[in-house]
Amino acid sequence: MAKFCWELRGCYQDEELNGRCPHNIPGEPCPADCHFAACDRPSHKVATDICMILNPDLKYDAAVKEICRVCENFLTNGPCFEEGEDRTTTRQGNPSRFLL
Repeated sequence: MAKFCWELRGCYQDEELNGRCPHNIPGEPCPADCHFAACDRPSHKVATDICMILNPDLKYDAAVKEICRVCENFLTNGPCFEEGEDRTTTRQGNPSRFLL
C-alpha cells in the first residue's frame, strides 16, 4: 500500500481498470491529461514558483503521476537525493523534463 498520494496511479482504485489502463506501463508515469490522474485532494495545488518546480535535488521519479510533479505538496514533501547519492539514474517518462 502506498504511503504518499504521489505513489498512487490514477487507475489504482479499480483492479479491472488498472489491468487494462493504457497508461499503466511500468516505468512510465500516468499522463497529466488522463481523467483518472486528476487530483481532487485538498493538498493538491499547482506550483507557480519555477525554482520549486525545477528543484534538482528532488526525486521526481517518486511521483507516478505527471500531475504530482508540479504539485506544491509533492514539491515540498517529496523525497530528495541524499548527499553523495548517485543522481545518474534513468528518468522515467519524459527524459527532457528540464530542457526549456
